[in-house]
Amino acid sequence: MASPTDEVKLPKVEGIKLRSNYLKDPLREDLKNDEIIVSPDAVVVLKYHGGEIPSALYLKLDELADKFGQGDLRATTRQAWQLHGILKGDLKTVISTIMEAGSSTVGACGDVSRNVMCTPAPKTSPEYEYARQYAKVFADLFKPQSTAFSELWLGEEKVAELEYWSKELKDSGFDIQKEMLHDNGHGIITSDPVEPLYGQRYLPRKFKMAITVPGDNSLDIYTNDIGLVVVTSETGELLGFNVMVGGGMGRTHNKESTFARVADHLGFVSKDDVMELCKAILAAQRDHGNREVRPNARMKYLVHEKGIDNFRSLVETYFGKKIDPWTPLPPWKFLDWMGWHEQGDGKYFLGVNIEQGRVRDYGGDVQQSLREVKVKSALKKLVEEFQLDMVLTPSQSIILKNISEDQKRKIDLILAEHNIRPRDDVDTLTLSSMACPALPLCGLAVTEAERRMPDWIEKMNALLVKTGLGGESIIMRMTGCPNGCARPYMAELALVGDGPDSYQLWVGGTQGLTALGFPLHNRVKWNDMDKTIEPLLLHWKHNRNDNEGFGDFCSRIGEAELKKLKP
Repeated sequence: MASPTDEVKLPKVEGIKLRSNYLKDPLREDLKNDEIIVSPDAVVVLKYHGGEIPSALYLKLDELADKFGQGDLRATTRQAWQLHGILKGDLKTVISTIMEAGSSTVGACGDVSRNVMCTPAPKTSPEYEYARQYAKVFADLFKPQSTAFSELWLGEEKVAELEYWSKELKDSGFDIQKEMLHDNGHGIITSDPVEPLYGQRYLPRKFKMAITVPGDNSLDIYTNDIGLVVVTSETGELLGFNVMVGGGMGRTHNKESTFARVADHLGFVSKDDVMELCKAILAAQRDHGNREVRPNARMKYLVHEKGIDNFRSLVETYFGKKIDPWTPLPPWKFLDWMGWHEQGDGKYFLGVNIEQGRVRDYGGDVQQSLREVKVKSALKKLVEEFQLDMVLTPSQSIILKNISEDQKRKIDLILAEHNIRPRDDVDTLTLSSMACPALPLCGLAVTEAERRMPDWIEKMNALLVKTGLGGESIIMRMTGCPNGCARPYMAELALVGDGPDSYQLWVGGTQGLTALGFPLHNRVKWNDMDKTIEPLLLHWKHNRNDNEGFGDFCSRIGEAELKKLKP
């Protein structure tokens, strides 16, 4: 490879994205030769299905961040790690090291199935075990089969034969290769010898999946192309899955043909048919998704255009049979899983809040709440001393699992020594907040998000106290652009960057994360945010129903009435 400081020149940036390496800085076009010239450093996005990170792998990532990155790690909103600041000349070393540890970056980006999300709670009850198992199943079922990735980065070097989740499936008796290649004769399998599911051109756009259990909406289940909900018998036997389709967050300001969307209920499928049905859904998007207009290429637009009934009929032509009706479920609830919990096997897990997912050791140059908080050192010490495996949560925090009773006190002491607050000392706004990296790490961002979120939380807590609402919980999210990586459109209150120091203000998402909010104001300057939000809080205080959340209240009152409120 060329020197580490050389610029990267590519005819298509998608080539590097498919291999899960985002280029950090905004792209500049060379008008003379149509090549794209980019900054020499990149973001490596890793793929961990269900967010499960073995202790040895975490320690390797910690080492890579110090040696080749900018000295920190970042947990994403899809239960994966990002390594920021990797120089081009170091990519081969970083990626090969990750693969040698039994992990991968294949498919964390690009027009394929992305990181499969799962409820992060490491409970040992049957429904949670099934959710984790099938997250790994679909990770392998929809994994790109091309060997180009290994040839590009590894050459003839040998790496781990199986990713760690693949080995677990093999040991459990799953033959994923056989299931993937199974041809029911209805058009799912293509003639392509390398990619029998994706075909020669892969999918029109990225494809996201998530799996959870009834009631546990810790992962925004309705925001995915496919959402699966485990359905068991009264005795805990796996019966099958409820299936939802057509969710997605990305949109573009002032372009009404693009929009966020929550998934529709497709129906129920038995455990024996779930892989075939999901293959049929993927094939429907592969063959009928919009390949002409990329901003409208996600499956949510196909479902929206056809309607759920016609989309169901389309999927059934590939599936070869009718899809059963949706099985009734209990109400959904957002669960952060922070603090101490029993796993169900005599051991415990501990949720550690990581503000906006940034694992670093903070100094005195940040907000008061983060000063001298040594997150990176604390996690390294805990993982090294207790060999703790972890799970990344969909809200950018970390769960340490398989902890014995006699380890709990020592772990609490280590966290306290590194100034990491226990759950009961973390305010409710922080626990449910999310923000994307935005400036200076994302070339699409037009304003701040991650670096500004602690300030917004501080301002909002002060506003809640001022309006007599101190201690109330509001799910808040912030992004630096409208692409929706932190899923802002599901939040009760969200800021979506629409210009320098300017945001679109969204309200009306629900506490159960089942409905979209709506844009209330455009181009609200950061310095005007307090006076814009305060009338909304006062209106909520004086006109809410019993225990009515802020988002539900805004949804009930509606956009027209809320717009009448003056700062």
